[in-house]
Amino acid sequence: MLQRSRTLPSRIHHGAVEERHDIRHYLQVEVQPKVTESEAINPQSNYSKCFDDDGRLKRTGTFWTSASHIITAVIGSGVLSLAWAIAQLGWVAGPSVLLLFALVNLYTSNLLAMCYRSGDPVTGQRNYTYMDAVKANLGGRKVMLCGLVQYLNLFGVAIGYTIASSVSMMAIKRSNCYHKSGGKDPCHMSSNGYMITFGIIEVIFSQIPDFSQVWWLSIVAAIMSFTYSSVGLGLGFGKVVGNRGFKGSLLGISIGTVTHAGTVTPTQKMWRSMQALGAIAFAYSYSLVLIEIQDTIRSPPAEHKTMKKATVFSIALTTVFYLLCGCFGYAAFGDLAPGNLLTGFGFYNPYWLLDIANVAIVVHLVGAFQVFCQPLFAFVEKWSAQRWPKSDFVTAEYDIPIPFYGVYQLNLFRLVWRTIFVMITTLISMLLPFFNDVVGILGAFGFWPLTVSFPVEMYIAQQKIGKWSCRWVGLKMLSISCLLVTIAAAVGSVAGVVLDLKTYKPFKTSY
Repeated sequence: MLQRSRTLPSRIHHGAVEERHDIRHYLQVEVQPKVTESEAINPQSNYSKCFDDDGRLKRTGTFWTSASHIITAVIGSGVLSLAWAIAQLGWVAGPSVLLLFALVNLYTSNLLAMCYRSGDPVTGQRNYTYMDAVKANLGGRKVMLCGLVQYLNLFGVAIGYTIASSVSMMAIKRSNCYHKSGGKDPCHMSSNGYMITFGIIEVIFSQIPDFSQVWWLSIVAAIMSFTYSSVGLGLGFGKVVGNRGFKGSLLGISIGTVTHAGTVTPTQKMWRSMQALGAIAFAYSYSLVLIEIQDTIRSPPAEHKTMKKATVFSIALTTVFYLLCGCFGYAAFGDLAPGNLLTGFGFYNPYWLLDIANVAIVVHLVGAFQVFCQPLFAFVEKWSAQRWPKSDFVTAEYDIPIPFYGVYQLNLFRLVWRTIFVMITTLISMLLPFFNDVVGILGAFGFWPLTVSFPVEMYIAQQKIGKWSCRWVGLKMLSISCLLVTIAAAVGSVAGVVLDLKTYKPFKTSY
């Protein structure tokens, strides 16, 4: 094992090679050299073929890698709760809200994509993270607020995905147990062991150094997401055919319906409808990693053009899947639509198909966990390197030869910190294993500030849109409307957690 020097790669500015031996120069958001549009389109005129216009190694991301990152982030565990969400809202409001959230996400994502570069969208200074974009366009306390909301939300997503993966792993085990006993054994079991298993897997994958190196995991995860979504769609369609008709009502779950949580009262109907808004918002949450995804894209063409195309393609594709899965799930189960569509099918044949779908969910969540957590990992490691630039524990890398892989660059701080992070998320997941309610809270907490408010404010500042102009008023009305939706979703989800806590014992949850 050989220790590598803390000297980081040389940078190239205006054709001259400049050695940087202080890690702070490498990690800080530096003022980049200004280039003309022709130089940005043809960077080889001023820069090496190995470097981009900011002196960093040339980016290699494409439309397809960007789309796979988005699909991996968007089609997550949230798709499994859409049938339940539509059941709370009904045939009229359910699909309408789903489409509305899709349009809002599409519009604000395009606004956010324009903020990747400050000033000129082709030659302006790059913003490597969401926080960098907020700092360049808004500044002040909003930078700290953005960081707090973004990274807490990423932390929460990690918890939500750990819970979702354990539910799917238990579904596989219970399905096999049920068929082995001929339906005589109820097959109750604890979720703790499955959460720990998922945590161990994530400790290993969390050692992937940075976001740009998880592209292959995103592609695998995206394929898995379509696999289990297709199975859910097919089973829902089959059940509808078996029922010889659609279940459900125009206004959603009826007051007086008996569910596993008890009889639905007028108050609970209101809470559940609000919680459904949060679940749908969570199903589209990926804006918090959009800038980081865009920073992997090569140019030309300009990064925002590729990102907009990837966004339109990904959101259109996922919305079609969402409508099909959510609507067929509601049509199949009606008011009793389960919070997790696949596990809600019970142990019907072909149970092996459900097992395949649940394996696909777990594989997808392994990749989605990394897509969401890599920006958080990078933030903490950047801050630590700035705080302790001369510490070998924080900055030094060691070359570890690995058979059939090559040389892995081990950083001790990365190994320890990321392992501790996964351990904490796993522990919290074991304490709060409420899938639907956690999904709703995450959606509510991150939707307005990260998906709507900051992109709108940055776009207004960047484009210098005048106060009280028609465009300014329209953008502000959009932001305020989404804030009201967020508040309603948060209230409903918190009410759901309060109800769950009445019958909950720490570390003793079983299914």
